[in-house]
Amino acid sequence: MTVRPVVKRTARAVLLDGDDLILIKRTKPGTDPYWVTPGGGVEPEDATVVAALHREVDEELGAKVLDVVPCFVDTVEHITSTGAPGVKVQHFFVCRLDSMDLSRRHGPEIEEGVGDYEIVRIPFTRVGIASVHLVPLSLRHYLDGNIEGVRAMHAPDLG
Repeated sequence: MTVRPVVKRTARAVLLDGDDLILIKRTKPGTDPYWVTPGGGVEPEDATVVAALHREVDEELGAKVLDVVPCFVDTVEHITSTGAPGVKVQHFFVCRLDSMDLSRRHGPEIEEGVGDYEIVRIPFTRVGIASVHLVPLSLRHYLDGNIEGVRAMHAPDLG
């Protein structure tokens, strides 16, 4: 059995605010718009993947989140900037929005990013998810088939 090395890890928020899912609409020159969950790469200074999630949500949204629960993982082929092959593991966490102040947004995506990072809300329903080009496709399929289950991850009797 061949084990592929993990060369990159990301932490991403399936961020719920009431009945809405908060996403980022990415618009880059020469590329059709697409929507992503808030989050990004785990950096060496991040103590944990969850710490990276909190940092990324703060940078991209000026937000704080609560009730962080792992919900999905996506593994894809990835080549590093130095050409090393391996996989990127994307950790997705369902969480609730505690607060958001867009004037606090900061970090490389905001200060030096290419294109636009527009914060959007869509209904967390199958119709809402189908209304946007959410990437990665594996997340779109997971959410489409598990809306009730994702919401149940915050049930008071979960423990």
